[in-house]
Amino acid sequence: MSDTVSGNTVLVLVGSLRAASVNRQLAELAIESAPDGVTLELFDRLGELPHYNEDIDNDADVPQSVVALREAAARAGAALVVTPEYNGSIPGVLKNAIDWLSRPYGNGALKDKPLAVVGAALGQYGGVWAHDETRKSFGIAGPRVVDDLDLSVSASSFDGKHPRENAEVGARIREIVGKLAAEIG
Repeated sequence: MSDTVSGNTVLVLVGSLRAASVNRQLAELAIESAPDGVTLELFDRLGELPHYNEDIDNDADVPQSVVALREAAARAGAALVVTPEYNGSIPGVLKNAIDWLSRPYGNGALKDKPLAVVGAALGQYGGVWAHDETRKSFGIAGPRVVDDLDLSVSASSFDGKHPRENAEVGARIREIVGKLAAEIG
C-alpha cells in the first residue's frame, strides 16, 4: 500500500465495535454524504489492534493491524472520528487507536491533518464529554483538531431509525464532511 497522501480521502474511525451502533450508522451517513471528489474510507479494524505496547512498536514486531491503521491514516488528508461515550469518556478501543496513531512520537501518521469528532450517546448531552476528551487526546497526538466541526446528539433522538432519516442530523453531517474536506491542505 502506498503512503502517498490523497487530499480527497478522509479516514473514518468509529469508536463503537457494535455492528448496529448508532455511531456506525452516523459513519455510514457521513460516507454517503461525501461531496463529489471526496472519499471517506472507514477503517473497520479497531477491534483487532492490540493494546498499545512500546515493546512491540518496532519494525520487527508491529502487528499487521497497526500497520494497516497507520497506512490508512498516512494516505488520508483528514480524519473523521465518530464515537459514543462510555462511562463518561472515550471508548477504550478508540483511545487505543489514538495511542497507536500518536507514534512515532511527534510524527504520527495524522500529524497536522485536520480532524473532526462527531457522535451520539445515550443521555441528553449526546456524548459531549467523550467528544471533548477525544478532541483533547487527538490534539496532543498530532492532528489539527477542527473545533467548530462537531455534532453531539442523543442516540435516543433517533427513535430506532437510521440517522439518515433525521433531516437536521443529515444536513449537519453533510456540512461537517464538506467543511472537513475543505480543511485539507
